[in-house]
Amino acid sequence: MEEPRRLGGRYELGGVLGRGGMAEVYLGHDTRLGRSVAVKTLRADMARDPSFQARFRREAQSAASLNHPAIVAVYDTGEDYIDGISIPYIVMEYVEGSTLRELLHSGRRLLPERALEMTIGILQALEYSHRAGIVHRDIKPANVMLTRQGNVKVMDFGIARAMGDAGMTMTQTSAVIGTAQYLSPEQAKGEQVDARSDLYSTGCLLYELLTVRPPFVGDSPVAVAYQHVREEPQPPSVFDPEVRPEIDAIVLKALAKERDYRYQSADEMRDDIERFLDGLPVAAAQQAAAYGMGAAGYGYDQNGYPQQHDPYGQTNMLPQQPGGGPTTLLPQAGAQGHDGYQDDGYGQTYAGAPGGGRDGYDDGYGQGGGRRGEDRPKKSNTSWIVLAVAAVLVLVGTFFVAQAMFSDKGGTNTAKVTAPNLVGKGLADARTAATAAGSKLTVAEGDKIACPDTNVKKDQVCTQTPTAGTQVAEDARITVQLSSGPAKQQMPPLTGKTKDQAMQALASAGFTNVATPDYKDDDTAPQDTVVAQDPAAGATVDPSAPVKLTVSQGKTKVNVPSVVGSQKEDAQSQLQGLGLQVDTSKSTPTNDPTKVNTVASQSVAPNSKVPANTKISLTIYKAPDKSTVPPLQNSKLSDAIAALSKAGLGYTVVSGPQDLNAVVIQSNPGAGTQLDPNTQVQLFTRPADPAKGGDPLTTPPGKGGNDH
Repeated sequence: MEEPRRLGGRYELGGVLGRGGMAEVYLGHDTRLGRSVAVKTLRADMARDPSFQARFRREAQSAASLNHPAIVAVYDTGEDYIDGISIPYIVMEYVEGSTLRELLHSGRRLLPERALEMTIGILQALEYSHRAGIVHRDIKPANVMLTRQGNVKVMDFGIARAMGDAGMTMTQTSAVIGTAQYLSPEQAKGEQVDARSDLYSTGCLLYELLTVRPPFVGDSPVAVAYQHVREEPQPPSVFDPEVRPEIDAIVLKALAKERDYRYQSADEMRDDIERFLDGLPVAAAQQAAAYGMGAAGYGYDQNGYPQQHDPYGQTNMLPQQPGGGPTTLLPQAGAQGHDGYQDDGYGQTYAGAPGGGRDGYDDGYGQGGGRRGEDRPKKSNTSWIVLAVAAVLVLVGTFFVAQAMFSDKGGTNTAKVTAPNLVGKGLADARTAATAAGSKLTVAEGDKIACPDTNVKKDQVCTQTPTAGTQVAEDARITVQLSSGPAKQQMPPLTGKTKDQAMQALASAGFTNVATPDYKDDDTAPQDTVVAQDPAAGATVDPSAPVKLTVSQGKTKVNVPSVVGSQKEDAQSQLQGLGLQVDTSKSTPTNDPTKVNTVASQSVAPNSKVPANTKISLTIYKAPDKSTVPPLQNSKLSDAIAALSKAGLGYTVVSGPQDLNAVVIQSNPGAGTQLDPNTQVQLFTRPADPAKGGDPLTTPPGKGGNDH
């Protein structure tokens, strides 16, 4: 059986999770930490350029610094040699779920409120990354995961930025990462991008979640990008009447052509969405109303610049900003179908057939440029000529770029040695190990980083480039990054989860130092749910820090006292004072008059702990029940004896014959008298009718007897 491929001596690669234009993603197993991971490897043909590798490595490390619940975490980076080429790889959190692209392809239409909730998750991720100085640049459904719990996680932070340095525009690399359906106007025009470009792409994604179609569709990336620059999108409510005007305003503000008229931060857009969900006024709708534009949002002139509203009825165009030139979108050679779903993330790749020109939404929503109405002005032939020339220039440029990427770099062959494993060593020990592996190897110290490997201590090597086990030149330099301490993790919210769910969430977040939970009574929280946690949710702490949970053991418990022998009233008062219910309907007779009205037994044993309001049943002693003397006069003696026995009474024949056929002429006490059980009733008899005969009296069984 073939051994699985292993990267960095640590990550075993399994099946392919996804393939895309720039990378392949594998299901991996971290043999050191024993967890599933997703491993993204750069395509070999794109790894030939050393400068690209350097940018990829630098940006991947930046992405690894992003630690947020709505971001797919980057655990590690490294390089592996395949056929003499150093292939960078990135180790990411493995998320079980599906992408929003797969959700949209399923044909399911989301409720507007659910679409907004998903967008909030995306904006939370962007808010965090933008504060860290990282612009995503490729927000699209294929880069957003929806976990099985319904949470949003954004993928590929920092990767798009690695496609170029600070001076590189998006269109220069559109053959790799430009997804036409979600390009901002500035990306389509080849201008610098910033955080607001991500918000435009998020607006496109929200539009598609609401309407199951992107804001612009066309027969080619050029046609779609042209609309992003020149055309206004129709409000989402045109395609789904359930979309409220406030949602239209939010989407259209995010899709403003001019960045200054969009939301200026992810936090601002998220706040507007949350205000709508809370039933509060939406800032975007108020701004639109103030300018007299209604839900349709801002108006734009033919050059894509916002128009100022004239209170006297005229619309004056703002002066054109300097530097605004024609659109120069560079499409990918041999373009695929233009549905915007080139996926480097998890799941199946939905790339169209080569040469395909459909957008995947041929359901009457518009084709070939997304025409909005009959009154739209015709495009001049000059515009199309410019775009055609631009496309030709791109093809020429792509040829030279590809030639540069795939050409051999030359150089002389040098002897190779195996890079030693320096991870976990101090700097001095690392240099000693490098010298032992190859006398000409040198070790260079890079920036310190918060190490995701909890086994690596502070000032020990956390990462090395090239990675251990790779073949390097005998005089190569190994760059190491020392650990500045364990990478801090964000404490997940645990309150309200069951204890098992909380422990699983902690393990997934890397927290293993969990103390034995404290248990407490709680009248509101169900039993076995977490009611408190320390550290608090959202706190950024060392993963080795102790975590303390407080778990509900249900409603407040009452220690049941012993009330046996207590007077009935005292026992009731004592138990009710403890918050317990009392039932005294049961009783038992006693011949001991001192026990009458005292507690004979209780249904719950003393010292038992029971929830408040539990009913305790008490059995109370009572005096014996009275027996009633039955009517006996004129009865045969045998019948009288039977009647007394049934009533629980005895008998004594005081005078007269004791023949069982004798007739009772009187009893003492008389009929109807209440007596204690077993009391002897005196009987007076006469002989039976001589004609009926009679037998001598023998002592009958049971109570009573002869009185001699």
